[in-house]
Amino acid sequence: MSFSRRNFLIATGVAAASTTVLSACSSGDSGKGSSQVPSVSNAKTMNIPVGTKADSTGPAPEVAGAVKGGTVYSLDQFDMDHLDPAQIYVSTEGAITRPVLRGLTGYKIDDKGGATLVGDVATDAGTMKDGGKTWSFTIKDGIKWEDGTELSMDDVRHTFERLFASFVTEGPRYVQQWLVGGDKYKGPYDGKKLSSIEVSGRTITFTLNEARADFNYTLGMPGYGLVNKKKDTKEKYDKRPYSLGPYKIDSRSIGKSMTYVRNEHWDPATDAIRNAYPDKYVFQFGFQPVASTDRFIADKGNDQYAMSIFNEVAAERTAQVLTNASLKKRVLTQVDTVTYYWPINTTRITDVKVRQAINWAWPHQQLQTIRGGASTSELASTILSPVTPGYKKFDLYGVTTKPGGDPAKAKALLKEAGKVGQKLVIAYQQSDNAVKQAVAIKNALEAAGFQVVNQQIDKTTFYTQIGKIDNGYDLFAAGWSPDWPNGYSVFYPCWSGKNIGDGRSNYAQLNDPSVNKAIDAASKIADVEAANKAWGAIDKQIMELAPVVPDYHSIRNWMYGSKIGNVVYDAGNTCVALCKLYVKK
Repeated sequence: MSFSRRNFLIATGVAAASTTVLSACSSGDSGKGSSQVPSVSNAKTMNIPVGTKADSTGPAPEVAGAVKGGTVYSLDQFDMDHLDPAQIYVSTEGAITRPVLRGLTGYKIDDKGGATLVGDVATDAGTMKDGGKTWSFTIKDGIKWEDGTELSMDDVRHTFERLFASFVTEGPRYVQQWLVGGDKYKGPYDGKKLSSIEVSGRTITFTLNEARADFNYTLGMPGYGLVNKKKDTKEKYDKRPYSLGPYKIDSRSIGKSMTYVRNEHWDPATDAIRNAYPDKYVFQFGFQPVASTDRFIADKGNDQYAMSIFNEVAAERTAQVLTNASLKKRVLTQVDTVTYYWPINTTRITDVKVRQAINWAWPHQQLQTIRGGASTSELASTILSPVTPGYKKFDLYGVTTKPGGDPAKAKALLKEAGKVGQKLVIAYQQSDNAVKQAVAIKNALEAAGFQVVNQQIDKTTFYTQIGKIDNGYDLFAAGWSPDWPNGYSVFYPCWSGKNIGDGRSNYAQLNDPSVNKAIDAASKIADVEAANKAWGAIDKQIMELAPVVPDYHSIRNWMYGSKIGNVVYDAGNTCVALCKLYVKK
């Protein structure tokens, strides 16, 4: 869970999840004051450990030099499609809700952006039995909702049972898939409970149908944030969730702005993850990257107190900002785990030669230039990012040798398939830069013998639209980072035929028996190195079928105002750490 659908966490082999330390990769460099462009391929390895009970005990460590008070503003392109945690599977939605939503587990961020998995509302990161088929979590005392009522065990149970309701279509499906009896359960609204969820005192226990040594990492996803049972308005909860965190929603004008104010009932002693320095957050939407970057550069008025959740330095301003030492001091640069790609709808483009032709024709280098050059991305030939353990370097479609594309090779494949003139309907998100990239893609594919129709989709609802089975598109912009430290969370959700459906993330609707079998087999491998090798082989196996065009691996450049302090990276949620910011006096 990219600032596309899932820009979530760093992956590793399945077996690694059974230990207390999971390997991941990051640049480890904020990029401040340095003229060197970070390398995705050469990024350093870091560890994401499971913390102790002491690590899970609040309050969160104080940020050096931080002061309370003031208002943090944001300058971003678009509002959030979903705020109900059960529906959250987009990284920006996860990022913006960190100050209001809490889960059983979560990620504690150090002053360099490193992450540790800890108990959030739970006293620790959970207790595993039966090799990972049984997990128990004990809930802390003194946690209150924004109206002052105690978090109850009924709330905790209800949170997970409502995941099965018919209106929950957009969020992660792991828990629903793994809980015993989940395949027949329809949710709690008819009064029925799910027997694989048991509550005893302050402890909740989950019984799974397969061993998941990484289940505690799964529960750290924003999609498993807790919901107040008495305030559950079902579909309407998506517009106004109830808070357990240090802030609550004060006002919202959909598409324009959303304001957080302090939740007076939040007790920092119960929260090891979040600080709460600003008095208020005012999120402002409707700013294209050039507009927001220009305002950051000018650094006037309230923009001195502004940051962005989604908007990065505009491509048109990248050179100006990153080569100016004064401006670059106000940029957080971070290698990300995401691979941005363009899934090809395999139910509409059924001929593998046609899909391979799309890959050969792809204008990687032109698109990188439009994005702002090598300081923003590295060209991709694989689904896995180079910073992901299990990554295997290969290049089936000449990205390295012909980064501008090979229209002759593409047209030859179309001729072999008898598909010269093949029509492609391409969907992309609304933004000035996306329009430029869409034009470049159209020109490159038409030079290779395709007929291309480009269609813009509103950013707020983009993933809802492309997540529909009958979406009417052949090719669309997307991207993925692992949901938690596990290779399974890349290949199962995106490429297994078992995960095809409205709201699911197998956008290409790939349902290849050999790929499905390989994913199932890799998920059961106990040895870390063997598991990582298997995920790398699956990457190549999928790319031979060409259901996707890997486009680029991202390097983030977030700019912010001069009076925002402690802008650090949240490696657990791959975003700016909102709950670590403060307003300078």
